[in-house]
This record gives sequence, structure tokens and C-alpha cells, in this order.
Amino acid sequence: MSRIVTLGEIMARLATPGHGRFQQAMPGTLEVTFAGAEASVAMSISYLGGEAAFVSALPQHAIADACVANLRAVGVETRHILRTEQGRLGLYFLETGANQRAGQVIYDREGSAMAITPAAAYDWAAIFAEAEWFLISGITPAISRNAAEVARVAMQEAASRGVKIACDMNFRSKLWQWEPGLSAQELATRTMRELMPLVDLFIGGREDATQMLGLEMSAVEPEAVAGQIAKAYPRLRYVAMTLREGISASHNNWGGMLYETASSQAFRAPLQAGQYEPYAITDMVDRLGGGDAFTAGLLFALTTPELSAPGKAVSFAVAASCLAHSIPGDFNYTTRDEVEALMAGDASGRVKR
Repeated sequence: MSRIVTLGEIMARLATPGHGRFQQAMPGTLEVTFAGAEASVAMSISYLGGEAAFVSALPQHAIADACVANLRAVGVETRHILRTEQGRLGLYFLETGANQRAGQVIYDREGSAMAITPAAAYDWAAIFAEAEWFLISGITPAISRNAAEVARVAMQEAASRGVKIACDMNFRSKLWQWEPGLSAQELATRTMRELMPLVDLFIGGREDATQMLGLEMSAVEPEAVAGQIAKAYPRLRYVAMTLREGISASHNNWGGMLYETASSQAFRAPLQAGQYEPYAITDMVDRLGGGDAFTAGLLFALTTPELSAPGKAVSFAVAASCLAHSIPGDFNYTTRDEVEALMAGDASGRVKR
């Protein structure tokens, strides 16, 4: 079994019940779960049956203990999560949108343990021992100057040991604020351009290529965009994209694409009679974490021999992330059997008796 390492911040997610607005829910009750892009990926890989390790820093208190226990409960390796005396647990607040009203996210992450713990505190040799892939997102270097340095060191340590690197861009304009005088886009571009030459798998779309990498994209079609990204960064083995068509906050059409640089071939999913036809998600339960579920499904498939062919790998990733939209919270509690059933055409949603 291939070991996949992810590094990032795990937070508490505080969401209004149902589709209530912040002003309706508070004072009152918020629903608390745990979240974070790289943590979500590790959790989903483990739940699918893979081997995943999550690396982070958390404070020494009972709520952080619950974070760790939540990951361990599904089999994620947590021994490289540092427990610190300085720093706090990051938070984010969610107001879920519906129909034509968009959702809202408020971050409260400044001074978190992950934001301030230095790269030298981590045991990189132990972290990357026997690892095949390392995943980081564009969110982690956005948290703070120190977190950006941790990301840089982690990627260099992984590359020096022959570990393949996946990077999910995930541009978050509200977070790229740690360099006075630079806009969020300018800071993201400067930072991510330095990291991209080490990346083997790029996950992101046309907007990520322009906002995070500053590339001048003449192409519009995903396959052509992927080709331009691959040309700019010759180390890349794959370029992956989710294909989300937002009809409303409650209705999305969902698919994905994987571009293999060695063959210059692009593979879309899902397919019906050989033609691309996205999943219609008409009653979305929770869209947050959908992209992380795609990344997790893709890495799981690429490291599972019978799923690793590009067309099958992206089909698995899209089906896994489609099902994630039916589950409350950022974490994707979807099994491999459920994903493969959807891939095979079982989309009726009938009760299993």
C-alpha cells in the first residue's frame, strides 16, 4: 500500500444550522466539526482504504485532542502532528447558501499553532519515510509567512527523497494578507511560482493558473489550459481539474479532467456512451470539501494499481467528490464500494436494504 503524506492546518468549523444566516444563529447554537484541506484529503484517502499521514501543529488542549481523535478514528496516521505550547486552534465560520444566495466563510486563523510553528520543529526524515506522494495546498502558504516557509521546506525535503508532490492550488484571497503592500493575488503569485517547479501533480483550473501562478492563459477549454500549464512547468506529470458548473448554490453540474503530460492526452469524467456528461447534483447538502474529495480520490486511484490508468483514476476521483456533496461537513465519509458503484452507473439513490 502506498503511503500519502499531507501537511496543513486542521481547524474547527462552526456552521449555522441548516441554511440559517449568522444573524439568525447567534447568539445560539453552531454546529462544530473539523475541517482543513489537507486534513480532509488524508481523512478521505484513509476512509477509502488507503494509507494516509497528516502533518500539522496543534495546541495542547482537549479540543485539539478531539481533532486528532477524529482523524485517528478513520485510520489517519497522526504521530507527526506536533502539540505546541504556543499558538491556538484555527477556526472558520460557515453560513451555507441555498438557491441563488451564496454561502459565506469567515476565517479566524491568525496566530494558530500551524501559522507560527517553524519548519525546524518537524522531523522531515521520519515524515517522508516510505512515502510515495506528498500533498500540500495553496491554502497552507497563505496562512502566514512562517507557514509559507514550512511549505517550502516540506516540498524540498520531499523532493530530495524522491517523493512525488501534488499541489492543489485553492486560491483564498481572504488569507493571502501577510505581506503589507502586496495584493492577495500578487503575494500568492510570488509565493507559488517559487514552489511550482517541484510539483508533479497540479490540481486547479484556469483561474488558479492566472491568480496563483500569473500565467497568461490564452486557452479556455480545460484540456488546452492543462497543456499550457504543463508547458510552463516541465516537471509536471499530471494536471487535474474539477469541472463545476454552478447553476445555483443548491444545484451544480460536476465533472473532472486529468491531463497526462507524457502522452499529452486529456481524460474527462464521467462519461456516458463515451461522451462527457457531468453528474447533476440538484439537491446539494454541502459543497465545502468537494474539491478535497476529488484530490483524495485521485491520489488514492493513482496509487492503486487497478485504478491508476488516467481515465479510470479521474473517473474514480469525480465519483468520490460527487458523493461528498451529499454529506454534511468537510470530510468525505464515502467508501470505495460506494464510489465504484456510482462509477458503474448506480446513481438512483435507492435505499440499500
